[in-house]
Amino acid sequence: MKNTLLVSLALVLSIHATPLLGQTTKLPHVMILATGGTIAGSAESQTSVGYTSGAVTVDVLIKAVPGLTKIARISGEQVASIGSQDMNNEVWLKLAKRVNEILKADTVDGIVITHGTDTMEETAYFLQLVVKGRKPVVLTGSMRPSTALSADGPLNIYNAVAVAGDTGSRGRGVLVAVNDNIHGGREITKTNTTSVQTFESPQYGLIGTTLYGKQSFFRYPFRKNTTSSEFTIDGVTAFPRVDVIYAHANMSPDLIDAAVKNGAKGLIIAGVGDGNMTTPALEALARAVRSGVVVVRSSRVPSGHTWRNSEVDDDKYGFVAAGELLPSKARVLLMLALLTSNEPLAIQKMFDTY
Repeated sequence: MKNTLLVSLALVLSIHATPLLGQTTKLPHVMILATGGTIAGSAESQTSVGYTSGAVTVDVLIKAVPGLTKIARISGEQVASIGSQDMNNEVWLKLAKRVNEILKADTVDGIVITHGTDTMEETAYFLQLVVKGRKPVVLTGSMRPSTALSADGPLNIYNAVAVAGDTGSRGRGVLVAVNDNIHGGREITKTNTTSVQTFESPQYGLIGTTLYGKQSFFRYPFRKNTTSSEFTIDGVTAFPRVDVIYAHANMSPDLIDAAVKNGAKGLIIAGVGDGNMTTPALEALARAVRSGVVVVRSSRVPSGHTWRNSEVDDDKYGFVAAGELLPSKARVLLMLALLTSNEPLAIQKMFDTY
């Protein structure tokens, strides 16, 4: 009797287990959009300091990553082939519009963008504000060219693809996966000129970590982004000019006046301390506001908050305070804000929201 029960139980288990054993998990489809950068760079030798950015095409990048096709179905597209020091509004618009187009396709589960590290933080924040989709969009890059000894690009691509194919990445805004870390597009900033551990999120910390394709997530973005963002690039072909001016001891008003004269519609001041500057510079900015230019006070300090009406009377001068946005990110937000408004208080609300 006992043997009969055991045989019956084994038969039941085998019947229920057989379909599961026969099933295969469908790999996510991740599309890689390449823009150039160090990750696609080529040097004369494995230890050469100098290199040419964007020399390697997307298909070569994909082939250089062992095991990539075991974690996702991969397709690639070359959007640009430039060093990110040459990233510009035209490429941003082309990239963002292509991302939005791809996100609408039911056949694509996530997007990876390979990008140079110099302006990656700006591109990530721009996409954070204009991408319209909850599917993962993940930027990655490298500090060493593809030909370098111990190049960091292949593993960064591997991890970025894993993050883009992970359903846990959905709804976390635009991400950046580098050096085993997952950063938010709003918070990330480059902190070292050459180290592979250059990227940090000093204000609010990481979104998560990734290690050989396995992710741990810590948080979601706390500011509006992507599908909750009011900004759109539909029909947009150009952006208003916004310049960043660096404050320092004995700062002259000349650069402020020159920027206004040459057509700047917005100015970001990378101020000292809590967004401060010399009295002559302050007076020049007041003139700029009276002429219709929007002025945003940020700080050259890498972390902290530029508070409204702190050391400078923003209400009196008609300025906007950047909060914790660094000057490079404040410029991105102001460019988009100026598409719909040039009223300082309305733009201040945007800075408080995004």
